Amino acid sequence: MFQNFDDIGGPEHSAERLSLFRQKLEKLDLSGFLLPRSDRFQNESVAPDAEQLLWLTGFSGSWGTAAILRDEAALFIDGRYTLQAATQVDADAYDIVNVGETSITRWLEDRLAAGDRLGYDPYLHTISQVTALRASVEKAGAHLVPVDPNPLAFLWTDRPSAPVKPIALQPIRYAGVEAADKIADIQDQLSKNGLDTVIITALDSIAWLFNIRGEDVPHTPFVHSYAIVPAEGKAQLFVDSRKVGPDVRDALSKVAELAEPAELNAALHALGEQKAGVQLDPANASQWYLNQLEDAGATIVKASDPCILPKARKNEAEIAGSRAAHLRDGVAVCRFLSWLDANASSGALDEIGVTTKLEEFRRASNALRDISFDTIAGAGPNGAIVHYRPARASNRKIEPGTLLLIDSGAQYQDGTTDITRTIAIGEPTPDMRRHYTLVLKGHIAIATLCFPKGTRGSHIDPMARHPLWNAGLDYDHGTGHGVGSFLAVHEGPQSIAKRESPALEPGMILSNEPGYYRAGQYGIRIENLILVTEPEDIPGGDRPMMRFETLTLAPFDRRLIDPALLSRDEIDWIDDYHRTVFARLNGALEGETLNWLRQVTEPLSGGS
Repeated sequence: MFQNFDDIGGPEHSAERLSLFRQKLEKLDLSGFLLPRSDRFQNESVAPDAEQLLWLTGFSGSWGTAAILRDEAALFIDGRYTLQAATQVDADAYDIVNVGETSITRWLEDRLAAGDRLGYDPYLHTISQVTALRASVEKAGAHLVPVDPNPLAFLWTDRPSAPVKPIALQPIRYAGVEAADKIADIQDQLSKNGLDTVIITALDSIAWLFNIRGEDVPHTPFVHSYAIVPAEGKAQLFVDSRKVGPDVRDALSKVAELAEPAELNAALHALGEQKAGVQLDPANASQWYLNQLEDAGATIVKASDPCILPKARKNEAEIAGSRAAHLRDGVAVCRFLSWLDANASSGALDEIGVTTKLEEFRRASNALRDISFDTIAGAGPNGAIVHYRPARASNRKIEPGTLLLIDSGAQYQDGTTDITRTIAIGEPTPDMRRHYTLVLKGHIAIATLCFPKGTRGSHIDPMARHPLWNAGLDYDHGTGHGVGSFLAVHEGPQSIAKRESPALEPGMILSNEPGYYRAGQYGIRIENLILVTEPEDIPGGDRPMMRFETLTLAPFDRRLIDPALLSRDEIDWIDDYHRTVFARLNGALEGETLNWLRQVTEPLSGGS
């Protein structure tokens, strides 16, 4: 199994570890400390040795920050983790604060006093984050103090070792563009901008740029590494040599000089001695880089990582790979859904069992490299926990009269998938059908949208929420995130959310996943991945428009759809989508599964 079901996190050690941490801060003459849930690469998914926030607080979510002062501590989370944090964190030790209601900077301004010293780990905060923090801290008359090493280094004595897994090359048939050509494009940009070099700090950018994949991060094929690309000459790639086999070394040596990670500091100081003009992304690079380069005398130009947009704009090979991956994944998911329908009414299934079965169906393709994240299989009230992860202590039976929300994905060498389906177990209630249909209406609004150049995800996010808003409902997460090509299942910069993001461009892949969550009862989410298509002229129009191509292939649960709440166009879209699902998948299915797929893709409209 790629997924394990060990019980992770919980409040058992929160108070004790918080007390030890405060004692360490006192010895360092610090009034407080900020500890985010990140690693030195600013990853969302981190290796076990970087789970510092989990160790200190017991919170296992993928985003959060602990603010620890002498007499007060808070864990800042977003709306995805409201219910989870309440069960995992000792409420006597930490206040749980939703950043949508109170920002970290505002909380600090209200509590810091003149002369206070707030510590932070420069590896764990981006340049932009530190800039904002410093302004708030200084507004209170306090000081923001970099602390290296992190105080936790002295307390977390049974810390796991850093991963050392072999690097693999991503073949050109999947990557689409040679690493040498990608590097040459970046060097052209540097020359045009009069810069000497750029430092690449994001692991997905490094993997994409050098056409390499690794196993250093759970469920995400990243290699812990650092890269420097000069305007002329070979790039430098800093990576543990134990991960580099002969074939990989031969391929990489054509485009890069390989060095150990311990040599990075010296390389940065050499740039300073050369008075080099260095491009650094303030949104992705840790403050540590800026500190080292400024101390060494380099000239810093703050600009976006040059890999981000070309990585997001999938090329023809990556798009073809994604379509193939979704076809393969659709077969596995439909086999799973057919099996679930045949067995769920028994009352013998549970969350761990269905998660295990789904992975088995994906493994049967003989192409599964990993899951793309821990499967969310929330039965009944657990479905209302947005990022719920089934574990032995929380494992629920799947009972008639409930909903099962299952959000899962796969890593194939040709593409990354992410799909959510909400399934009725037995007869759904009228409220379940109503809420599901409202969520589906929002999903369809995004899927059917056409939009002009310059449209941002924040422009279209309200369209997914509109049916819910009309009913006085909403959800506390984004509508869509970017997805990589055998890379991160959450990839920037593209998104569909309330927050501002860059314009959508052809080749970008995103999720389309509105939802609704009734605490203590059930959760509903419907997710497909979608591809931004090339602009096309519309008859009678004067601007070419882009659209979304739906990549995911799996039916919706017709038992949860109330046609009376749908327009004629919405019903037609569902019927067309189901016809496509059947046409694309039926040749790979047989027997009971094929009969099941034929039944569940029958038209809502009653036509053929």
